[in-house]
Amino acid sequence: MNKFTLGVEEEFMVIDPVSRELISHEQKIVEAAQRVHEDQVKAEMHQAVVEVGTSICQNTAEARTEVTKLRRTVATLAGELGFRIGAAGTHPFSHWQHQLITDHPRYAEIVDELQEAARSNLIFGLHVHVGFQSREMAIHIANQVRYFLPHIYALSTNSPFWEGRNTGYKSFRTKVFDKFPRTGIPDYFLSIEEYDNYIKLLVKTNCIDNAKKIWWDVRVHPFFETIEFRICDCPMLVDETMAFTALFQALCAKLYKLRQQNMKFITYNRALINENKWRAARYGIDGKLIDFGKETEVNTRSLIMELLDFVDDVVDELGSRDDINYITKILEHGTGADRQLQVYQKNQNFVDVVDYITSQTLKGVDI
Repeated sequence: MNKFTLGVEEEFMVIDPVSRELISHEQKIVEAAQRVHEDQVKAEMHQAVVEVGTSICQNTAEARTEVTKLRRTVATLAGELGFRIGAAGTHPFSHWQHQLITDHPRYAEIVDELQEAARSNLIFGLHVHVGFQSREMAIHIANQVRYFLPHIYALSTNSPFWEGRNTGYKSFRTKVFDKFPRTGIPDYFLSIEEYDNYIKLLVKTNCIDNAKKIWWDVRVHPFFETIEFRICDCPMLVDETMAFTALFQALCAKLYKLRQQNMKFITYNRALINENKWRAARYGIDGKLIDFGKETEVNTRSLIMELLDFVDDVVDELGSRDDINYITKILEHGTGADRQLQVYQKNQNFVDVVDYITSQTLKGVDI
């Protein structure tokens, strides 16, 4: 039986507590954190970003403990160095032109190739890995799970502002990332061999030098035995991170269960799923998505409730009921983007929004 182990990665903003701008921490947070957590805290391309990643967790309870501990460590060390951390898909008003790039050959090479698309890629995401015993099964599940990505993305929207502007989107982060090649919803692959041959062809023709330069919203990981979900904005709250992690895991378990019963979910093509992804980015949970089975628009909230019903029979077995239940709270209180917009509408002040993000990032973290 597949165990659906978990790994969770979050990218945080490093913030100047006085100006509330993004600020380079000169890798000091990473260096200090690595004494505590070794390689679980990493630098990213921009020096105002800190990435954390859990070890392999057996269930959502283990993952929650690690996610909370990593937030606590990074926030504490940032505080000692005179910084704050914040969890959102974009910073409300900082401009990428003023941010330093980390001095590392890999990042230098990406900037050299992608130019302004790379330099302006000042965004913060959540990546969730779900473990599979075989890559053959992983590609089968990855094909089907693509349909559900916009639903979970809508719940995770947490980047309504960009460079001091209200973008009109609930998640502008993916609009920024779309400038990169090999992003977005992936195609359907008939087999793991077809997927591997695609990668080999790109490497052979110098499009990429390794498979990590495929930045899709979901991918069978090139090195780990996992499906990696990359579509979500970095969530403001630990509870949100855990809700999405639990939902990705439950979806994988449900689709795997169907496969064991000689059934499968319908696979839709990328062009159709992209229509829903665009709607999720623009409207979050307050819009409508297309139900392709019924060929009609349906309120996003209703489809999310349907999704919860769809996975319900595997949730208790996975032990993630409490984490999944938080999704109804998101439907009640709004996504990170909705809450950022509420704060902004009070005084039209982006500093208030940053302060709200930094305080929420530490909610339940006990510093």
